Amino acid sequence: MAKQTVAEQFVDILVRAGVKRLYGVVGDSLNPVVDAIRRNSAIDWIQVRHEEVAAFAAGAEAQLTGSLAACAGSCGPGNLHLINGLYDAHRSMAPVLALASQIPSSEIGTNFFQETHPDRLFAECSHYSELISSTKQMPRVLQTAIQHAIGQSGVAVVSLPGDIAAEQAPERAIEHALVTSRPSVRPGDAEIEKLARMIDEADKVTLFCGSGTAGAHAEVMEFAERVKSPVGHALRGKEWIQYDNPYDVGMSGLLGYGAAYEATHECDLLILLGTDFPYNAFLPDNNKIVQVDVRPEHLGRRTKLDLAVWGDVRETLRGLIPKVRPKQNRKFLDRMLKKHADALEGVVKAYTRNVEKHVPIHPEFVASLLDEEAADDAIFTVDTGMCNVWAARYLTPNGRRRVIGSFSHGSMANALPQAIGAQFLDRGRQVVSMSGDGGFSMLMGDFLTLVQYDLPVKVVLFNNSSLGMVELEMLVSGLPSYGTTYRNPDFAAIARAAGAHGIRVEKPKQLRGALREAFKHKGPALVDVVTDPNALSIPPKISAEMVSGFALSAGKIVLDGGVGRMLQMARSNLRHIPRV
Repeated sequence: MAKQTVAEQFVDILVRAGVKRLYGVVGDSLNPVVDAIRRNSAIDWIQVRHEEVAAFAAGAEAQLTGSLAACAGSCGPGNLHLINGLYDAHRSMAPVLALASQIPSSEIGTNFFQETHPDRLFAECSHYSELISSTKQMPRVLQTAIQHAIGQSGVAVVSLPGDIAAEQAPERAIEHALVTSRPSVRPGDAEIEKLARMIDEADKVTLFCGSGTAGAHAEVMEFAERVKSPVGHALRGKEWIQYDNPYDVGMSGLLGYGAAYEATHECDLLILLGTDFPYNAFLPDNNKIVQVDVRPEHLGRRTKLDLAVWGDVRETLRGLIPKVRPKQNRKFLDRMLKKHADALEGVVKAYTRNVEKHVPIHPEFVASLLDEEAADDAIFTVDTGMCNVWAARYLTPNGRRRVIGSFSHGSMANALPQAIGAQFLDRGRQVVSMSGDGGFSMLMGDFLTLVQYDLPVKVVLFNNSSLGMVELEMLVSGLPSYGTTYRNPDFAAIARAAGAHGIRVEKPKQLRGALREAFKHKGPALVDVVTDPNALSIPPKISAEMVSGFALSAGKIVLDGGVGRMLQMARSNLRHIPRV
């Protein structure tokens, strides 16, 4: 075997782990690794304009595939820029390996130029963060990092000084088979038997589903039919559980709609399936509650449990369904389905009334048309803030679409970087960035990355010249809005100047044509839609406790907000209610 440098060995191990791209910005301490990538045809160096974008892009790729993705930053300020995107990836349970290159090993601890200690700095946003201080630590440290990232579904960081990366790797370095996928986790028989008894004893059961129901749609539907249960979901569970769901009662939480809140509070037994739903103010206090989760550290940390079940949702339900007696009484389910349909009927008029004439454009109208015009297998990346609201209420899941955002970390400016990672996975698949003007302008420099690589991402910009969610938070606190408005440019003109396709939309009747034009364009495109800054949102149930720290309007001056095609689904689900 030809002799290798540590950098070459590092890159070879990434390739063995399935990594296809390393996102980052070049710098002197990274040069040996970047050069090794240049000479390795199995992996590409993706040059972004800001390292935060590199981490977000890698996190998006990992979320969409479930496989390891990677990013890198040069010493000091370079890898410090990774930290926000790595926090997001870690909290999203995305397996990401971050290379934080380091100053020369002999200078560590001397306050050298650009010196930081990334092995310490990244400890809070990773499962593993270690410094390679000797060539003899390779490849074991890197292999250990990879197994932490994949096995625990999160971030692992390896700090590597540039001088060590350039040295010759040990000839007898130990390399072992890498873990590249997670196993299924089945609960013990005792837990399944106890859960079955609790279900049999309950008259009214509700399921509340999160992202842990991915891959378990069929099992959840079979179980819901067996126990005649309404099925609600959290935002991260929407894409996995709402489609083809005759038991759907909507979403609970701060962006919620429909009857999910009532269904979770009026049942005898609430079963939380694969959700780490953080807003305990929306969870009931007096019901019996069971939680099923593949990560035991999630069990019981949001609410008091009567039973904690450690296992993944699909395997748990496969073991549980045969042990549960079928229920015949569906009065509770039918009542919740009726409440859900009635709730949606009551709010759709807010976005359908005079929308063809309303200027500035209703953002609800933009999201509704986007839902209609986007491809059936589109990937949507969603900025934090009001774009979360519009995505939650208007994007229609179908089992093929994907929706990702900074749903756990809540970072601004995530949508465009995540779209970059999503589009590199498949240039032929439609990727739509639902960007707010605040988030887009924060990391706007990486719009140039779309142009440089000719990535056909479509940026739909909700341009209300304000930080709408922050403005609403101030309103709730009784404060006048301050520091929330922007003097924005013509973003479409900027897109055209950068070499992309740019369209400015100021009138509702122009919108559908503009979206179709952008989607037909073969390269990157931006649709700059001037939207109404006064269009805000309100959840279905409000208490003083819920208001704290989030945007709710005490004065009720907000629009109710529509729910797009979800009303049609709710109406169709009423057909399942027996007529007597």
